[in-house]
Amino acid sequence: MAPAAMRTAAQSLAGAKPVSYWLDDPAKPDALPALTGDEHTDLLVVGGGYSGLWTALIAKKRDPERDVVLIEGHEVGWAASGRNGGFCAASLTHGLANGVERWPGEIAKLEELGERNLDAIEAAVARYGIDCEFERTGEIDVATEPHQLEELREWHEEITRLGITGVDFLDRDALRAEVDSPTFLGGLWDRRGVAMLHPAKLAWGLKRACQERGVRIYEHTRGLDLVRSGEGMAVRTPYGRVFARRVALGTNIFPSLVKRVRPYTVPVYDYALMTEPLTPEQLESIGWKGRQGLGDSANQFHYFRLSADNRILWGGYDAIYPYGGRLSADLDQRPETFLKLAEQFFTCFPQLSGLNFSHAWGGAIDTCSRFTAFFGTAHQGRVAYAAGFTGLGVGSTRFGADVMLDLLSGEETERTRLEMVRSKPMPFPPEPFAWAGIEITKRSLARADNNGGHRNLWLRTMDKLGLGFDS
Repeated sequence: MAPAAMRTAAQSLAGAKPVSYWLDDPAKPDALPALTGDEHTDLLVVGGGYSGLWTALIAKKRDPERDVVLIEGHEVGWAASGRNGGFCAASLTHGLANGVERWPGEIAKLEELGERNLDAIEAAVARYGIDCEFERTGEIDVATEPHQLEELREWHEEITRLGITGVDFLDRDALRAEVDSPTFLGGLWDRRGVAMLHPAKLAWGLKRACQERGVRIYEHTRGLDLVRSGEGMAVRTPYGRVFARRVALGTNIFPSLVKRVRPYTVPVYDYALMTEPLTPEQLESIGWKGRQGLGDSANQFHYFRLSADNRILWGGYDAIYPYGGRLSADLDQRPETFLKLAEQFFTCFPQLSGLNFSHAWGGAIDTCSRFTAFFGTAHQGRVAYAAGFTGLGVGSTRFGADVMLDLLSGEETERTRLEMVRSKPMPFPPEPFAWAGIEITKRSLARADNNGGHRNLWLRTMDKLGLGFDS
């Protein structure tokens, strides 16, 4: 990085708050009291992110008489659900390409279920009066290198052959008419498959909807262990216990109460910046009248979008795996990554030179070796879990909630018949092998980005094994 560019990037970060923009909002509801003493319920949901909230809400919709309790170790929406980019995608498979590669025989069904799931989220936002700034503007995958443009063109031809509609190829001029950056060479615009929203307000709205339907929510109530209790289960908390006929685990990156599930996920720390609101002149300089979400096509990719008040969220690129899978609030801030992101932002949008960032934050994502959620049961069907959403959980966690409730019911459904639901990813190896493998993969991905997309022997081997590491 040139010294002048580094100074500009550093100056733009001088006033950035070290907190998620989404969570730094006066609409944030007060925390609910912790559980004290014993509770008894039909269904206990562990985790107050999207997975748990959707599970509790859908459980009450399926059976309004069912008694439901939800416990959250901190506050609802505090973790990944309040720190992401606010891209709500229809894809259940971490993108169509990943789905085609892993489940070619059922990709049409997976795409249909994903579209229905996003429609259901849009309908729920309206039905429950959730003011989460929902905009179904779609997303553009952007090429910034010639090899990426050729790959996007070939992929557009492939999805056309698959009968997928609603995705348009944009050449350089067509893309820059939508959003103007000198780095843009072309792109693919999925017009209906992705919505933008305020992620924390979605979580808070789901919390309110759950409460209004009788779900009892306890915050600052961590589940410490899970044991059999008669015909049901018991979860111990710091100040009490919950006895439940059935338990749904939506803890994602936090250690699962079913210990055998833990090797299937690792934490990856992702980072994002939010700018100050753009002036009308600044917004005019980049266009973006369609307000689509954008993501570039590199292995180490950026995602970026407009907020309701015309700030730009700019995130991604670095994906940091802490040795041993350590989770720590200290890792939420990484100045070297923020500086890198700021410099890359002004490379993308040089016309916005002088714009400052108001917020800079990070947080952990739960990833698995197939990049998309996996599911299962424990304790003879009394417990269900979903995990491994790998950054695309804003939408797919609702589908995961339906799967968990299907599994707990013991009934076969169109969801439980899916190979994606019935199969598991490969677990990660123990340390130091996990860290070494992830680091080699990350460095290989960076080399591929700088070498015309050419994947070395390590990446080709990982591809053949169905493994990898997504930035």
